[in-house]
Amino acid sequence: MSRTGPEITYRARPRALLVAVAAAMAPTLTAPVAARAATTRAGKRITVAAGETLELTATTTANILTIAEGGAITVPDGYSLTLTVNGVETGSALAELTDGYGGVATAIAAATYRGTVVLAVAEADEVAYSDLTFPFRHALYVDADGVDEARSVPSGVLGGTVTDTSASGIRLLSDGEAYNGVYVTGGGTYTLTRPRIAFSGNGRCDFIGYGASVVGTGAGTTLVLDGATIKNEGVVRTAVIADATANVVVKNSTLHCADGTVPDEYPTAGTGDTRYMITVPWMLGLSGNVRTTNLLGAGTRASYINSTISSEKWGALSVDGGSYCTLTAINSTIANTGGQGYGSYAIGNVTEHFLGCTFDVGDYALIHWGASAHYGDSTEEAVAALNESLELGLTATELSRLPVKSSVVGAGRFMVLWYAAGSVTIDGGTQVNTGETAFMCKAVAGSVTVDGSEGATINAGNGVIFQLMDTDRPSSVSVSGKPWKTETTGTYTEPTGSPVRSSSWVTTSAQSTDAKASFTDIELTGDFYNSVWGGGTGNLQGQNLNLTFTRSTVTGTLSAGTAEHAVSTITSATYREISEVTNTPSAVVNNGVLVTLGSGSTWTVTGTSYLSALTLASDAAVTAPSGRTVTLTVDGTATELRAGGSYTGALTLTVA
Repeated sequence: MSRTGPEITYRARPRALLVAVAAAMAPTLTAPVAARAATTRAGKRITVAAGETLELTATTTANILTIAEGGAITVPDGYSLTLTVNGVETGSALAELTDGYGGVATAIAAATYRGTVVLAVAEADEVAYSDLTFPFRHALYVDADGVDEARSVPSGVLGGTVTDTSASGIRLLSDGEAYNGVYVTGGGTYTLTRPRIAFSGNGRCDFIGYGASVVGTGAGTTLVLDGATIKNEGVVRTAVIADATANVVVKNSTLHCADGTVPDEYPTAGTGDTRYMITVPWMLGLSGNVRTTNLLGAGTRASYINSTISSEKWGALSVDGGSYCTLTAINSTIANTGGQGYGSYAIGNVTEHFLGCTFDVGDYALIHWGASAHYGDSTEEAVAALNESLELGLTATELSRLPVKSSVVGAGRFMVLWYAAGSVTIDGGTQVNTGETAFMCKAVAGSVTVDGSEGATINAGNGVIFQLMDTDRPSSVSVSGKPWKTETTGTYTEPTGSPVRSSSWVTTSAQSTDAKASFTDIELTGDFYNSVWGGGTGNLQGQNLNLTFTRSTVTGTLSAGTAEHAVSTITSATYREISEVTNTPSAVVNNGVLVTLGSGSTWTVTGTSYLSALTLASDAAVTAPSGRTVTLTVDGTATELRAGGSYTGALTLTVA
C-alpha cells in the first residue's frame, strides 16, 4: 500500500473508455491553438491556454496542471471528469443557477495545480430528480456487485483498505463542489469502518444527495457506517443521505456540517422549490444552508446509534421529500452549534424514535409536518425490538454494551412545532427543557401524550406548556424568468379587530380536528392557551384544545386567549418573530378549551381561565393557590365546583 493510495482488492471491471495514448494522455485538440503537454525534469506538465479546449479520453496524470481563464478541459459524452491533487478532489466549480442546465454541472476552474495531479475520467452517473439530471461524481461507487471502479475515482481515496463489501480506514477529502464520497446503490450491501471524510465547498441539492459525503439509495441497499468522522462545510454539503427504500445505519460516529457561502444568484429570501432549495425556508423561523442528514424516498430507514449528529444551523436530522420512512436515534447527541436550528424534521407520515438521546438545539427539537415521534429511554427491550424490526444489525455484544439512558431534550425555543397533524409521545425518564413554549401547534390536529410514571418532566422556559394558535407562516410566491418556480417572499399580517363566531363550529365537545394533550402521573407548572381565531380566518371555522390529566397535578392558567406578535407583519427580515407571541386570556369564541381532570388529578388555577367544557372525576379537584379562592361561572351564572361535576358552555374560572 502506498503512502497516499488505498489497498484496493475489488474485482477488476472492464472500463469502457477510449484507448489512452501517449503515456495515458490523449488530448483531442478543439481549439485553434493546441493545449501543451511537456515533460520536464520536475515531471509532466499540462497547460491549457485561453481559448483552448482539451478533451481527455482516459485518466491522465501530471505534476503541474495550468488552466488559463477561458481554457477548458472536457470529456466525451457519457463520461465525467474529476481532478484530484495529492488525493484531494479539487477545482470543481458549479455552474451558476441561472444557466440553461439548471446550474447542476461542474467544470474545473482556471488555476495552476501542483502535486500528484490526476484528471480522472469515469463513466457518467446521471441521477434524475424532478426535471433535472444531476451528473454525480464519486470517490467510490458501489452496487450489488461491489465497487465499480469505472464509475469511481480511485485517486480520491486515501489510505485504508477497499474491498467489494467494505472499506476500512479510508480518507476522503474535497475542496471542490458537488463531489460525492461513497455512493451505495442497486441493492448493494456495504460497510464503512472508521472513514474520515472532510468536504468543503458547496453541494447543490440535498433532495437527491448531490455533493453529500455518503449516500445509500435504492431498494435492498444496506449501508453501515461504524466509527465514521464526517466534517463538512458548504451549502447543502450533507454528511449522510438515505434514499429510495435503502437501510442506512450509522453507529459510533461523529457527523457535523457547517454553513457555506450561498451563490450570489440565489434569491435573497430563498425558494421552496426543492430542485433548487439550498437554504432553510425562513418561514420556519430559522436560517442556515446545510443540514447534516436527510432521509428521502418511500419506506427508507436511517438509524443513528451511539453517535453525535450536529449542524451549525438549519437541522441535524431531517426527513424531507419522503413518505412512510423511519428515523431512529439511540443513545445519540443531536445538536446545533450556531444558536439556531432543529434537532429533527418530520414529514410524510414518518415514524421517529429517540431513545436515550440528548438534544441541544437552537430552536426546535422537532418540526412536525405529519409524523409519529417517540422520546423515551433506551431500555434493553426497546432497543432489541428496534434492532429486529429495523434490521439494525447490532450484535449481542453491541446490544449489551449500550447503556440504558433517558432522553434529555434541551431546546432554545420550543420542543415541538406542529404544522400538520401528528403525534408525539414522551415517556420513561425523558426530561424536556425549553427556553420558551414547550409545545407549539399551528392550528392543526397535533397531539402529545406524556407519561410521567417513570420520571418524565416538562419545563417550559416562558411558563407556557402548550400553545395552539393560527399559523403565522407566510406562503411562497410564484416567480417567472428564474429556474426556481417560487420565492419565499410572502408576508404574514396580524389580524385586527375581533374574531367572528362561527355558526357551524362546536366548542363544547371534542371534534376530530382538535389539538390534544394528555398527561399521566406527572406534576406540571405552566399555562395552556388556545388562541385560534376561526370564523373563516385562514379557512378555519374553529379548533378546540382538549386537555386530559390523569393522576396528575397542573398549576397554571388553562384558557382560551388572544395571541399577539410584537410586530404587525412578519417578513424575511423579521423571521425570528415567527411563533413569538404573548397571550391574553379571553372568552371562548371559536377556540374551545375542554379540560378533563381524571382520577387523582388536581388543577390549581393561577389566573382567570376561560373554558368551554370541564369534567372532574369523583376524586379530582380544582383549587386556588394558598390563601386564595377559585370560583366558576357558567354562561354568567355562579356555579359550584364539585368533584365528579361536568360543565359546558361559557365557563370562567376566577381566582380571588
